[in-house]
Amino acid sequence: MPNIKSAIKRVQIAERNRLRNKSYKSALKTLMKKYFTSVDSYAASPSDELKQKVEQLMSEAYSKIDKAVKVGVIHRNNGSRKKARLAKYLKSRTTANS
Repeated sequence: MPNIKSAIKRVQIAERNRLRNKSYKSALKTLMKKYFTSVDSYAASPSDELKQKVEQLMSEAYSKIDKAVKVGVIHRNNGSRKKARLAKYLKSRTTANS
């Protein structure tokens, strides 16, 4: 345990940031998994309802990724790569069936 006041504060800040980062990363993984499953269900049986759901989940995932980049939880290239992966997955699943 640190004895110096500034070191104690740094430990507290590091813990706070770790919990925030963990929360963002967990939410990102969850949103991406939901998105992938909804795209698969849309590809299996395309309908307007499923398409809206896919678009809504994509929007939520993009928003969360952008916020994580803004806060500094993930690097901007990592965020760009995640968004590209989402778009590529949708394109590959829909063009294969069309």
